[in-house]
This record gives sequence, structure tokens and C-alpha cells, in this order.
Amino acid sequence: QVQLVESGGGLVQPGGSLRLSCAASGILFRIYAMGWYRQAPGKQRELVASITANNSTNYADSVKGRFTMSRDNAKNTVSLQMNSLKPEDTANYYCNTHPPYRTYWGQGTQVTVSS
Repeated sequence: QVQLVESGGGLVQPGGSLRLSCAASGILFRIYAMGWYRQAPGKQRELVASITANNSTNYADSVKGRFTMSRDNAKNTVSLQMNSLKPEDTANYYCNTHPPYRTYWGQGTQVTVSS
């Protein structure tokens, strides 16, 4: 049974930083491309960042230069370092494979950027 468990969200002021983590179990993690996704209230879920099995990364234009995704295949984790956060980054953040499997979605972790 596949489990993806996100953590690290919280309330942060504009300009602040957060580091999200996602722990994966039940899959052969190292062979999968992974993604961080987010969904704000009233909006569709969107891909924020992705990383291939070979550690090649790609970012949405809205977060390029501010967010950095990484993976640790020994620990079956992916992380998202988020700097210079903006109010428009407020959303629930999820990890999943890339492209995502419908049945792998977890609860996500809430990020709120507000003064």
C-alpha cells in the first residue's frame, strides 16, 4: 500500500521560508519522478515542482528562483525548500509521483503566507 505523507507546513510572513518534506512508502521510490503540487481554495491543483529519478528538476514559472526541490533516495523522501514566500503561495501542498497517480494523494500540508 502506497503512502505519501507530507509535513512542514505552517503560517509564515511574506518573505519568509518553509521547508516541506514528503515521506514515501510502498513504492520503489528511486525509479519514480516525483512532484510537489498545490491547491488553493477555489482553484485547481497545480504542479509546482518536479524531479526526475536522475535529479533533474523543473519548476512552475511562479516559483522559479524561490523554490528548490530535492530528493533523498536512501530515505525515500522529497523536500521542497520555499524561500521569499508570497501570499499567493498560500495553499495545501501535496507530493505525488509525476505524473500523479490518483490513488496516491495524501492529506497534504497547509502553507499560509500572511502578515
